[in-house]
Amino acid sequence: MSSLKKESLLPVIIPIQMDRARAATFPKMSFRNIIKGIKSGDEIKEIASTYAACRILSRECHDSLKTTIDKLIKAKVVPKLVKFLSRASNPDLQCKAAWALTNIASGTSYQTKAVVNAGAVAEFISLLDSPHPFVVEQAVMALGNIAGDGPKLRDHLVDQGIIKPLLNLIKPDTSPTILRTVTWTLSGLCYDTNPPPSVATVRQLLPALVHLIHNNNDEEILAEACSAISYLTYGPYIQEVVDAGIVSRLVTLLEGNEVAMGVISPALRTMRNISSESDSQTESLLNAGACPLLAKMLQHFSLDIIKEAAWTVSNIAAGNSVHIEALFTNNVIRPLVDVLSKGDFNCKKEAVWAITNISKGGNVEQITSLCKFGTIASLCSLLKAEEDEIVLVGLDGLANILAAAKRIAQLEKVTLLVEECGGLNRLEDFLIHHNVEIYHKSLAIVEQYFSMNDYSDEETYALSTSENHERAN
Repeated sequence: MSSLKKESLLPVIIPIQMDRARAATFPKMSFRNIIKGIKSGDEIKEIASTYAACRILSRECHDSLKTTIDKLIKAKVVPKLVKFLSRASNPDLQCKAAWALTNIASGTSYQTKAVVNAGAVAEFISLLDSPHPFVVEQAVMALGNIAGDGPKLRDHLVDQGIIKPLLNLIKPDTSPTILRTVTWTLSGLCYDTNPPPSVATVRQLLPALVHLIHNNNDEEILAEACSAISYLTYGPYIQEVVDAGIVSRLVTLLEGNEVAMGVISPALRTMRNISSESDSQTESLLNAGACPLLAKMLQHFSLDIIKEAAWTVSNIAAGNSVHIEALFTNNVIRPLVDVLSKGDFNCKKEAVWAITNISKGGNVEQITSLCKFGTIASLCSLLKAEEDEIVLVGLDGLANILAAAKRIAQLEKVTLLVEECGGLNRLEDFLIHHNVEIYHKSLAIVEQYFSMNDYSDEETYALSTSENHERAN
């Protein structure tokens, strides 16, 4: 995964004891004078110069910011800013130093490591116990930027003891602003999965994340906590997440009519990842009422949400016939086939996997029931797709439905549906397809379920290989 960092913008309210009038007395400073002031040893100049550094770091555009950070690192001011963090007698200076270092740590990996190598981690962790909320919030954000750089610095934070003081901030009297930043930093500690955080780390973080999800209606907090949970399900911790009792809460969250996209996306990703593993984990979703929710999400206005929902349905359909039956009884099939017939192509790809999984793992009644929803026409339409992989998935689904229909003496009815929607014409077109696997699958379907009038096996194979040779040139 790529890094997950934030830049710290200038505050709307001047923090701590710094009022607007006093801030206004700080003149605009040249870069050279900023460096001189930070190194001056004069506390008044140190505050003014650090504040000026915050201003330029907060206002630069992305490319210019990297250049400015490199200049500050080259000027050797990062160790001085780190020393300012321990100036407990001057919380104004602590806050501004933390602010500047937060933005330096939001840059490249090299720039983040410059902050870490200057000894900032231990100082930031100690500031989590500061009596000054603005100092605490800035320290939390800085630590989040460091965590978001990658697994090595994430593990370094854990080794330095970040978890306990960070979790201690999750309490009733913590301001919503700080709690949002704490949750974002927790998400950063879970973010990278290569390698994932240690078992010990996850077992400390997971109860806190579950608490935040169960006891909050704040959209930002819910979004970050759900994101953290979703990151954990990309690694080896799906069972830990299920055992934490979070599944039913995720379903409940998504049942609301005005759920923020920032909450829906990670919650749905978590459900999708849970459904990708064992049958028992998938059953935790079904028991929590996930199927009616998925039927709703398949009709969402966001294509990304529809795609995630179809992917999750596909995972459920890859289970046993009991799981597949839950899709039928909870009215998931109708909106799924609607996606297959009318949806965006990326959504259709997930939907065709779901239909084909049902046709592979379902019983005969379930498979043939797909025909009632217009599945045949939708599958045949997808055979026009340009992606060979999707065509192959569609052919598998069609073959499975035809086989099931034959077993219950409904083959003539289903083959007629295939012919009426142009599916047979498409299958015959594939008999001269450049992709040999598509050719063989199509030939098998036509030979087994339709009369072969136009091509013998030898003739069609010769045409197929000839076409393949021409395209290779």
